[in-house]
Amino acid sequence: MEANILKWIENWYKSNCNGDWEHMYGITIETLDNPGWDLKIELKDTSLENENRDYVLLDKGEDDWYSWSVKDAVFSAAGDPYKLTKLLEIFKHFVEGKS
Repeated sequence: MEANILKWIENWYKSNCNGDWEHMYGITIETLDNPGWDLKIELKDTSLENENRDYVLLDKGEDDWYSWSVKDAVFSAAGDPYKLTKLLEIFKHFVEGKS
């Protein structure tokens, strides 16, 4: 599944590269110090730029949590060290209208 989600995010990114978007916007994956992942995907100038989703937090403990929201044309997600794939899958479901 991980390889499929990476291929999917590569395709989504490429589909939004139009000569301008990729120079101003993009995808950022960083680490958190608690530890965990922080994912930001800019939606400005995409078909999703006007979408918003309320903050969602699933917290089952220190090593089993994630959160996400869409606000001001940014998909923001964070999760424990084992949730990077999950965060990308949440974005995929959001894009495909399943969230």
